[in-house]
Amino acid sequence: MSELKDTYKTIEQSYKGELFKDRGSKFYSYAYPISSEEQVKPIIEKLKKEHHTARHWCYAWQLGTSKIRYRANDDGEPSNSAGPPIYGQIQAFDVTNILVVVVRYFGGTKLGVGGLMNANKTGAKFVLEAATIVEKTINRTFSISFDYKDMNKVMRVVKEKNLTISAQKLELNCQYTIPVRKKNAQQIFDIFSNIYGVTIKELDD
Repeated sequence: MSELKDTYKTIEQSYKGELFKDRGSKFYSYAYPISSEEQVKPIIEKLKKEHHTARHWCYAWQLGTSKIRYRANDDGEPSNSAGPPIYGQIQAFDVTNILVVVVRYFGGTKLGVGGLMNANKTGAKFVLEAATIVEKTINRTFSISFDYKDMNKVMRVVKEKNLTISAQKLELNCQYTIPVRKKNAQQIFDIFSNIYGVTIKELDD
């Protein structure tokens, strides 16, 4: 039985790739960490201001770990000549929660679909090679509620299982928020479920 995958690869800061040239056209590539689709448009707008004389700002992004969402945008280049080759490199490098943009300055000579596919693929490859790719764990987050008198029972499990408390409310009725690695999540859920006086529920991502 295959082990449950509970890690993913991403980047933690923005990067700029090496310049790629083909028959006068210049291709500048960028990679950005993102956590939502809403972040994409402002980044593209900022690049359009920085490269206001460029012809095309093609991009692809991917979000998620178990449920993957993605988009590839040709930005006026021939269909499938820009966005999909960029997205292909996101897949090849096995990264997620990322936006990759390739900015094209037209050099006067048409490159054809094959030339564009190669240029956009290479631009994306250059920036992903320049990036520091990190591996992170996929976590599930639980909210644990209990009376103050039961705190010792809860803390015993937190210490034994080396859990991290990311948020807490300590009053007569206490509440801990605890992120748990995906592969350990069911075990932790079962342990807390079996402690009298303790309520555990999973929080939505």
